[in-house]
Amino acid sequence: MQKLDKMSKKKFLVLGRAGIDIFPHPPGMKTENAENFFSCLGGSAANIAVALVNLGNKASLLTTIADDALGRFAINQLNKFHVDTSYVYKIGGESRLSLAVIESRVEDHQSIIYRNGASDLKLNSKNIELVDFSNFGCLIVTGTSLAIEPSRTATIEAINSAKIAKIPIVFDIDYRPYTWPSKEEAAMAYSRIANCCDIVVGNDIEFNIMSGNKKNGLIFAKNLIKKNCLIVVYKMGEYGSITFTKNNSFKTGIFPVNALKPTGAGDAFMGAFINGIKLGKSVEESVNIGTASAAIVVTRVGCSVAMPNSEELMGFIESNSIINTNEVLNNAYSSI
Repeated sequence: MQKLDKMSKKKFLVLGRAGIDIFPHPPGMKTENAENFFSCLGGSAANIAVALVNLGNKASLLTTIADDALGRFAINQLNKFHVDTSYVYKIGGESRLSLAVIESRVEDHQSIIYRNGASDLKLNSKNIELVDFSNFGCLIVTGTSLAIEPSRTATIEAINSAKIAKIPIVFDIDYRPYTWPSKEEAAMAYSRIANCCDIVVGNDIEFNIMSGNKKNGLIFAKNLIKKNCLIVVYKMGEYGSITFTKNNSFKTGIFPVNALKPTGAGDAFMGAFINGIKLGKSVEESVNIGTASAAIVVTRVGCSVAMPNSEELMGFIESNSIINTNEVLNNAYSSI
């Protein structure tokens, strides 16, 4: 995995959306009963960038945002978290920043997403041309950017530019059904991209979408390793994950916690997992670190604001143990 060594030399470039998360306050409150709300930076790519910065890295976000007050809110939040905004481009017109209303509760949890005319899907080829990819050690792509044009072509061009610069490409599948015209179109786009990336991370539903069959996702994930991928992580939420490399595969359980909410775990996992790879830790240890970060974030309000720093993450790992008591994970692993 010599190519992945480049991660340690330069900062990360994360392509995808920044948005605003709004949480009914206090925690546990249902949206329809709330009188107060708490707001913070959201969006998968922005959250991953924050996670990386919190762990001591430098990260830039590549996206487009609405040229209005909420766009400026996102910029201010990114600056607060020390995420570089040099490649965050403002656009006019009627497009708007993504907005999510998310409850800090597990039972009867409700998340309401607003992405009509989302500004991040206006990312275009001219934006990509302004980026010198040789300045970065890794490109992380979140898959929602592939949903429609012009963002799809811009994302593909970013990946091609990263290949020319010979830097690792990480693909977070990030499937959001309400953004895509159809599952079939999503499967075609995702499969094309996954086959040319170095690391692919997604959950069981996302791999099922890519395979075109709800029963074939795990086999699809395994087969990616036979092509260009170096690492593929197949996540199953509370049932843990299965990871494939060129020479190995292994299963990982979970850190049991009292979750406050189900959101933010995937972004936290990605940031901490990739940070582990960057630091030269083994793939298995990096997956454990990502799993720990995910466990921390679901116990806290918010997503970006919930991302742990290195001290918090290491303290959690030292004080807690991964468990693997679920037959679902064992059965899935034994079937491949």
